[in-house]
Amino acid sequence: MRTETAPTIRLKDYTPPAYLVDSVHLTFALHPTATRVTARLAMRVNPAAAPGQDLALDGEAMELISAAIDGVKVSPNVTKTGLVLPAAELPGDSFEWVCETEISPETNTALEGLYMSKGMYCTQCEAEGFRKITYFPDRPDVMSVYTVRIEGEQPVLLSNGNPTASGPGWAEWHDPHPKPSYLFALVAGDLVSHNDSFTTRSGRDVALKIFVRPGDEGRCAYAMDALKRSMKWDEDVYRLEYDLDLFMIVAVDDFNMGAMENKGLNIFNSKYVLASPETATDLDYELIEGIIAHEYFHNWTGNRITCRDWFQLCLKEGLTVYRDQQFSADQRSAPVQRIGNVAALRARQFREDAGPLAHPVRPEEYIEINNFYTATVYEKGAEVIGMLHSLIGDEAYHRGMDRYFEVHDNQALTIEDWIANFEAVTNRDLSQFARWYAQAGTPRVTVEEAWDGATLKLTFRQSTPPTPGQPEKSPLVLPLAIGVLWPDGSEAMETRLLEISEAEQTVELELNDRPVNVTGAPIPSINRGFSAPIILEQTVGTERHAFLLAHDTDPFNRWESGRAYLRDMLVRMVQDADLAPDAALLDGLLAVLDDTALDPAFKALALGFPSIDDIFLDLRKTGARPDPQVISDARTRLDRALAAHVPGLADRLGQLAVPGPYTPDAAAAGKRALSGRLLGLVSRLEPDAATARATFAAADNMTQSMQALEILIREGQAKDALASFHQRWQGNAGVIDKWFSAQARATPAKQAVEAVRALTAHPDFDYKTPNRFRALIGGFAAGNVTGFHRADGEGYRLLADWVVTLDPINPQTAARMAGLFESWRQYDEPRQALMLAQLQRIADLPGLSKDTGEIVSRILDAPAA
Repeated sequence: MRTETAPTIRLKDYTPPAYLVDSVHLTFALHPTATRVTARLAMRVNPAAAPGQDLALDGEAMELISAAIDGVKVSPNVTKTGLVLPAAELPGDSFEWVCETEISPETNTALEGLYMSKGMYCTQCEAEGFRKITYFPDRPDVMSVYTVRIEGEQPVLLSNGNPTASGPGWAEWHDPHPKPSYLFALVAGDLVSHNDSFTTRSGRDVALKIFVRPGDEGRCAYAMDALKRSMKWDEDVYRLEYDLDLFMIVAVDDFNMGAMENKGLNIFNSKYVLASPETATDLDYELIEGIIAHEYFHNWTGNRITCRDWFQLCLKEGLTVYRDQQFSADQRSAPVQRIGNVAALRARQFREDAGPLAHPVRPEEYIEINNFYTATVYEKGAEVIGMLHSLIGDEAYHRGMDRYFEVHDNQALTIEDWIANFEAVTNRDLSQFARWYAQAGTPRVTVEEAWDGATLKLTFRQSTPPTPGQPEKSPLVLPLAIGVLWPDGSEAMETRLLEISEAEQTVELELNDRPVNVTGAPIPSINRGFSAPIILEQTVGTERHAFLLAHDTDPFNRWESGRAYLRDMLVRMVQDADLAPDAALLDGLLAVLDDTALDPAFKALALGFPSIDDIFLDLRKTGARPDPQVISDARTRLDRALAAHVPGLADRLGQLAVPGPYTPDAAAAGKRALSGRLLGLVSRLEPDAATARATFAAADNMTQSMQALEILIREGQAKDALASFHQRWQGNAGVIDKWFSAQARATPAKQAVEAVRALTAHPDFDYKTPNRFRALIGGFAAGNVTGFHRADGEGYRLLADWVVTLDPINPQTAARMAGLFESWRQYDEPRQALMLAQLQRIADLPGLSKDTGEIVSRILDAPAA
């Protein structure tokens, strides 16, 4: 396997850069297969580094045409990964390095460095793409001021910062703010711009431009609105003002990531920019809003202050995810946003923590850094910031953030710097809290309740299971928000934040006076708002779940209680195929539906069922290795029972129609979410899915079109709808991605593999386009659990076929797809054997990339579950 010889990079081996770069002047003479790049670097010896080191610059996949130091030609030793010039050949402590390189953007299918997307030149330099453009110390702790000249035939020539000069076939840009090489960006192409402006709180006018291909400019309005709201929010909440004269976004069709925060020139996957009611779903609008905000917020948390090395990636990503979650909560329903964030965390990050790919929020080693752009770094990293905010309080948090920006501007930092900053403003020792960054795994917390008629005692016990490389775990600081209710549903105690820091810790709670004529013990509501990312293991009956579902005043825990009841019910229904669901559960869900005080979006979430993976993990706790199809069958039975239990279901669906033209606001989106859930229930009672067919025909927006289409696919009634959908939208790449994805995810297991294989032969399927590949292959392997885990193993073969095919073309995307095998040891022995065969097949591939090789080796090396 390739990874046997690939070097392992370790945090403990960090050393400061031997040379610093004060300024960079780049000249690009663009050509599809022979772009010439001239780099002039003002370099000097780093006084913090060991003296007398050779000049070593990173560089890959390019031809060195010439190199000189202070005008004198030099001949460095060039390898596949860079070049080296002996220290003895350097003229002194400071010098000018000049080199000319030639690269081929058109053949750069990895989409790192400078590449082409349908005739447009664009870059992706994070994490290590800049070394595919020119020779450079390509690491985040080398921050430089960049001046760029672009020469090309394209009408639009863009780079970071502010434009300084231009003429026919050329343009020059200057970014006055020092930045690492990973934030460099260049775009050149036939583009048009959607323009607006923003006036900062200090009165400066900032020009805003979103560049898209001609014909797409009419679908930029929502992205621009989201950008302006983000800029205003960052000023209001964090007192941070934008610092250039121009802010630009470019929409690119071929992109490995969602977006990239390059200073002043954000490059976006076009699916997270372009939107209209006819082509974008409510989820698309929500993602556009959140990702626009995320990348803009990076201007300070990531760009002005960056990470010292890639082990500190969570320093910029976890913090910025937390900030974009705060923004979304303020823009929409905070409880609904919190539930959505936690559901995503559990689906992706908890699974990561429980498998062979588990790693700390700050990893200690890697082979390929691209493999650590993970849910642990991003989503769990955000949860850690949220816990810190809760522990020290709002006032101290914002004082700490103000100090962070004042003291550390234009610096490359570590997690230790971040923690020390808050220790300075709180005079508090946060060393135990810092374990959240160093310790992998999801803590398990049990609670023992004791009520003596006057005092409620809660005894908490925390433990974290072993993870790869970390068999022993230490207690963490857990901020647990606790409420208590009397048996009549009244509050026995206002929400209180407990700080649990020991392996076992008992807390006594003082309660409000018991209401007259109320008997029985008080009922605690633990981890309100999901104040700590833990697994709460409570042995309580369904009566407790039903009570909290009906009475809890915390929206998250009300949803959580219903979720727990649903999970318990589904586990029992899997174990007993003849078991009918509890009437109390169905009544509770009906009560949620009938509660006029609840947000429709909350109702949609509460009426949604736990995933197959959720139930699978619950059953694994009993030692079972269940068949995913059996779990799916139990979910279908429960769905049908709920549909039959709701009186006037069709009338309720009709009452949810949103009047007037489509708007993407949260209130209207919530109604459509609930409408989609009720449409699914109605379709369970119709043999021909007539209501879904009628909804599809009448829909005037993509949200309802996709809701109905997926139901028709699920019910085997979608042939005509799929044909008409494709005919209408065949010229729109983003919508056709949805067409592929819907079939990959919703086709029943018996037909899924064959349907996906047929779609890979469709003329519109291009596996070299990441969005299309993820829509079909990723949609199937990640979204169609029963199809992927079909007992004959053909789902595994299908995924492995495409990992093998894609790896030589785009290793980054191939590695992420290979990661979908991570839970292979949790399944029954026949499925384990089938997955193992495909993993070995990938591992034995000659020339396997280090991206995919690292992922597969970590999965194979995991101990038995």
